[in-house]
Amino acid sequence: MQRDLPIAIVGAGIAGLTAALSLARHGISVDIVEQAQSLKEVGAGLQLSPNATAVLDRLGLTDTLSSHWREPDAIRLADGSSLRLVAEVPAGAYARARWGHPYAAIHRADLQQTLAEAVAANPLCRMHLGHRLDGIDAGRIETITGRRPAVLIGADGARSSLRANLPGAGARRFSGHVAWRMTLPFAEAPDILDARAVTAFMANRAHAVAYPLRDAFNLVVIGPGSSELAAGMAGPVPTALLSPWHRELRAALTKAAPAIAWPLYEVADGAWDDGSQRLLIGDAAHAMTPFAAQGAAMAIEDGFELAGFLAEARSPADAFTAYRRHRAGRIDKVRARAAFNRFAYHAAGPFRLGRNLVLALRSRESLAADFDWLYGYQARG
Repeated sequence: MQRDLPIAIVGAGIAGLTAALSLARHGISVDIVEQAQSLKEVGAGLQLSPNATAVLDRLGLTDTLSSHWREPDAIRLADGSSLRLVAEVPAGAYARARWGHPYAAIHRADLQQTLAEAVAANPLCRMHLGHRLDGIDAGRIETITGRRPAVLIGADGARSSLRANLPGAGARRFSGHVAWRMTLPFAEAPDILDARAVTAFMANRAHAVAYPLRDAFNLVVIGPGSSELAAGMAGPVPTALLSPWHRELRAALTKAAPAIAWPLYEVADGAWDDGSQRLLIGDAAHAMTPFAAQGAAMAIEDGFELAGFLAEARSPADAFTAYRRHRAGRIDKVRARAAFNRFAYHAAGPFRLGRNLVLALRSRESLAADFDWLYGYQARG
């Protein structure tokens, strides 16, 4: 494709910024349009599995990011009622050796800032902040950027304005679950929380994840909830969800309050592009629940691989077709993994006992092998 063909990205989140840097890597200039006046990432932490850190390394960001992230020694599953270890996948040095790149936990703001600074320093990337777009079209983008885009990439999240005007695109829907997010300083954390590991405490209908960030644990409780909860507002985790859990775990979550509630939304399968000019990536295309901890990783892969297809194809239409054929199967497989994890993490009664028994029979290495298809993936581009 022509290197001087104008490309615009709507949304300066993880997907949009990664796409911009990836396009610039191929010598393609890009405009990024963002409604916020400044880039301030909400939330606390996220997990970057090796398939994501591999892309960030190819973009030249590892040296900066490694000063911010932590590399846990293990990813653990524990019974939320007894605190007994159920299963463990080795990470740390093992992850680097097996999958070629680290498994890292990082504050969202640190990832966002690193990506934004790299974009600002790249002469092929132009950022346009403070432009709200209701009903996105090429003419509106041209008014903002001075260039009429031949390709318009929607990276504007699950509430995407671009998706709302894309024929056949998947609908945004409430998943039935809410994530209550909070942090707890290391100095105040009980011994049941291990700063060397990512630990998922599984219970009836809900689970809690704890992992280390800068100087605190990121704690997330995920369970059934209402879409009526205001996203980003402080509110307690429902007592009914916490009642089956061990008293020390309940005490840690209480100490970390107030929790911030985030209703979790998905985007159903549907069209990602219009066949010629507009295309969706990241949550705008396929928002999924966080049960596989792959939301950020899929956004990073999307941005990187789309840039490669656009650089190689003869036309945007050819790039869109090749990209969709390449990405669709992987997204479906990750979604299936998330659905399986949701069932496993929230199992009750005989299913819970069976889950614990089966996992207890598996070695750490055999469990790690189950993730080779996911963590060992080498993004095309």
